[in-house]
Amino acid sequence: MNHYVQQILDNPLAALAIVGNLVIIESLLSVDNAAVLATMVGDLPPEQRKKALRYGIFGAYVFRGVCIVFASFLIDFWYLKPLGGLYLLYLVWDHFRAGPAHDDEHIEKEKSWLYKNTLGLFGKFWATVALIELMDLAFSIDNVFAVVAFTNNLILIIAGVFIGILAMRLVAQAFVLLMGKYPFLETAAFVVIAILGLKLVLSLFEHFQPAHPFTHFLTSEAADVGLTVLTVAVFLVPWATSALFNYPRRTGGR
Repeated sequence: MNHYVQQILDNPLAALAIVGNLVIIESLLSVDNAAVLATMVGDLPPEQRKKALRYGIFGAYVFRGVCIVFASFLIDFWYLKPLGGLYLLYLVWDHFRAGPAHDDEHIEKEKSWLYKNTLGLFGKFWATVALIELMDLAFSIDNVFAVVAFTNNLILIIAGVFIGILAMRLVAQAFVLLMGKYPFLETAAFVVIAILGLKLVLSLFEHFQPAHPFTHFLTSEAADVGLTVLTVAVFLVPWATSALFNYPRRTGGR
């Protein structure tokens, strides 16, 4: 553990840049996750919806805690980075391929084996909670895979895992509201995911050409900080021009 602390102390800006990238990527991926969970509790009475999601966040902590244990073993596998990058690039391709209809995330609970078999035993509320926990497990695996692909520092992995929980429950709601007002931010979000995915795929070059000057640049503190600045700018520049000049147009803009 001291080794990981020393890594952070030796390169604090790089560590901060990695955490910044994890915040961005987890928040963006959590928008879809939050939308899925919202549809799952939609048929419950209003007073039960928040309660079901509270049980869900407890399950998220448990599953991510278990996944952290596995993450400590996964960090030694160098090929997780390019695989994680390909996964992110696939998400981008799938989003733009699917078009607007892709936005309508919907889970048909009645078709779930788990939901059907718990509904009769425990009722709609607990059957929904059980399905939420199953989705939490799936989201936890995606979350940890993405974080491990980004860094091999166990402390930063733990930070990224719990950022994912907070992002899904808190930050995602803010992103949904912003994207409702500024629809173009959704495109910006997937541009950011593509940039981060490409960065991870380039780790293949780092692995096979460790002495190349380009590898030294890719692994430098300046590259990590620059990547964070670039990803933030992808959001801030169009948002600023939209706020000042209404270009790109925001919802209700003229």
